[in-house]
Amino acid sequence: MEQIESIESFYKRKFNWIPENIREELGHFNVFKLDPYVGPNAQPVPYKRRDFYKITLVIGQSRVHYADKVVQIEKQALAFSNPRIPYKWESIDSIRTGYFGIFNDQFFHQFGKLTQYEIYHPSGPHVFELSDEQRNYVESVFQKMDVELSSNYVHKYDVLRNHVFELIHYALKMQPSLSFENKEINASLRISTMFMELLERQFPIDDSHHALSLRTPSDYAEQLNVHVNHLNRSLKEVTSKTTSQIIADRITQEAKILLRHSSWSSSEIAYALGFKEVTHFNNFFKKQVNTSPLKFRNV
Repeated sequence: MEQIESIESFYKRKFNWIPENIREELGHFNVFKLDPYVGPNAQPVPYKRRDFYKITLVIGQSRVHYADKVVQIEKQALAFSNPRIPYKWESIDSIRTGYFGIFNDQFFHQFGKLTQYEIYHPSGPHVFELSDEQRNYVESVFQKMDVELSSNYVHKYDVLRNHVFELIHYALKMQPSLSFENKEINASLRISTMFMELLERQFPIDDSHHALSLRTPSDYAEQLNVHVNHLNRSLKEVTSKTTSQIIADRITQEAKILLRHSSWSSSEIAYALGFKEVTHFNNFFKKQVNTSPLKFRNV
């Protein structure tokens, strides 16, 4: 499978230089204007995983390719990218302008968990089409980031984290039907959040990963030190899905990524996803997607 792009590789590819402080304990943050990297001579961004987060404002038509869907941007949009979800931008020659900010996990260490937000879940919304008024607001936040980054203020990185959260919550407020809306912060929500974090730790699957160690609701319940029935009730209350459904959905998502964007055989994918026999994987995938892994790969 294609190697994960590190934040150092990103700088080397995009700018042919690497910041000295990129792996400092406090983490890394930077913001750029899109203008030099879009237009008629721009090259499509390759489909790959990256080990850093990215928030992008694009002004102009384009498409974003994920493993199982393509998101069409008609005019302008705010997009959230994360290390778990590979993607590829297309038609970037039609993008007129915009901004993007990049940061790594260390930047938010002890300042909150980004994975609690649905925009960073594999099945969550990642791209938000904007009205002109919304575009102006988002653009102003990026401009404030740019100014703050150049300042000498001793606490400027705290300000920048606040701006990142500002964009995250601004986007989430555009989705009134999100599953966490109006949910009371209770024990069920806490257990569900812990479960999702534990689930996501097993991904992405790549050459450095062994087979999934947690495959069943009982496996997760044991790790979380709760009864499996309690885990099921909590997830059903918060997400309207059973534990088994959520696990199956996430394994299916990863299977699609590996089938479309790796050279692994079906048996190698089956093993990596915790299936003892390739026939079990084939039956599972066909039940979830209504087609065989081979047909899905060749579409």
